[in-house]
Amino acid sequence: MKRVCIKVSGDVQGVGFRRYTLDKANALGLTGYVGNLDDGRVEILAQGSDLGILQLIDWCHHGSPSASVSHVEVDEDLGDEFYLGFSIIAL
Repeated sequence: MKRVCIKVSGDVQGVGFRRYTLDKANALGLTGYVGNLDDGRVEILAQGSDLGILQLIDWCHHGSPSASVSHVEVDEDLGDEFYLGFSIIAL
């Protein structure tokens, strides 16, 4: 199982990005969370299959229909929490 932390910059808050991320992650069978950061970015922690993670990262480069993504940062996450589903959280 792969686990990554994705931080998405641009016009990504207030445009449905978190809801669309939730739907995409669920469709890909991923677990974890998505939330808004105070600096205007969106943070996603996703765990699951390598292919599912790669597809989510690819999707993040355009995101929701109203989003304007300027940068996607991906880091491997070495945490040991196990998520049973994918949710929207307050960070």
